Amino acid sequence: MTQDISPEDFNILQSRIAELLDPAGKEQLALEILQLEKLASAPDVWADRDAAESLLVKLSSMRGFLVEIQNLETGISDLRVLRQLALESGDSKELEAVGREFSKIGSLVDRLHESRMLSGEYDARAAVMVIRSGAGGDDATDFAAMLMRMYLRYAEISGIKAKVLETSYAEGAGIKSASLKFEGEYAYGRLSVESGTHRLVRMSPFNSAGKRQTSFAAVEVVPLTEVSDEVEIPESDIRIDVFRSSGPGGQSVNTTDSAVRITHLPTGTVVSCQNEKSQLQNKLEAMKVLQSRLLEARNREADAHKRQLAGEVKASWGEQMRSYVLAPYRMVKDLRTEHEENNPDDVFNGKLDGFISAGIRWRAKQNP
Repeated sequence: MTQDISPEDFNILQSRIAELLDPAGKEQLALEILQLEKLASAPDVWADRDAAESLLVKLSSMRGFLVEIQNLETGISDLRVLRQLALESGDSKELEAVGREFSKIGSLVDRLHESRMLSGEYDARAAVMVIRSGAGGDDATDFAAMLMRMYLRYAEISGIKAKVLETSYAEGAGIKSASLKFEGEYAYGRLSVESGTHRLVRMSPFNSAGKRQTSFAAVEVVPLTEVSDEVEIPESDIRIDVFRSSGPGGQSVNTTDSAVRITHLPTGTVVSCQNEKSQLQNKLEAMKVLQSRLLEARNREADAHKRQLAGEVKASWGEQMRSYVLAPYRMVKDLRTEHEENNPDDVFNGKLDGFISAGIRWRAKQNP
């Protein structure tokens, strides 16, 4: 039987909701929404398209946040009444239902508190993730492909739009590297905690002796640049090569020289995109990624602390931030946060909320 939720439990949860609004309060938040609505309805609002789009995104976000707070407060108020009625009637099943709903509201409040921690300059942006295989031969390239699928499944589950920009396939199994783009609410803020070296321990399917094998892969995440960032790249600083896309046969992208590779000559940074049918589309996507990587490098030079966003990651021994163990026992453990899960299959199938939430809280403690 589920333990009864006490009035004090309700008061604590109500206080945690109030903390989300501190110090503005609902009235101040509603006033700010009205002010933004007036700006959005101005006749000349679209004179500056970028500013107008930014305004509408902010307005939508604030409206959604206010609705969430109101729904949570209404939910708690209703549960208080239902709990009292269940106690008076001695209905144990109804009390259990109240407990389940209370837990759901608590989880929503936890997520909103996490969102408050995503207040970095680029946290609300789209993200570009690069996955690279490291030490471990075929096991490492296969592991990189497993991570790629894991993050694509996470995006699907979480309602984040994901797009594969480029994939470099290994001669044996899996991939050498891949570039992915994620667009959604706080995509960069959430996925940035995944940056680091990931380690896989398992009985190798590529070893005839069936011995246990350790392999590594690196994950780097950078925020996607916006037009307003004004990362100018002179044409003389880049070299553009076109080539035929590689990968499993049968795709239309393999029939023409549509893939694009851009090399930034001053830094040696290389990006490529091959998943669009048009060479122009691939060039535009590759330029966006190049701008993102150059912006990140510029920020690291200005502030060494920003290395945590997407600093250099070594895919080898002694550098790992998370271990995925499939033999002799089964467990996935984050070595920074101590968060662990005992079902690796679920994790590889995209159930990463626990790790990402723990990562956000850990990062907030490191940077109070």
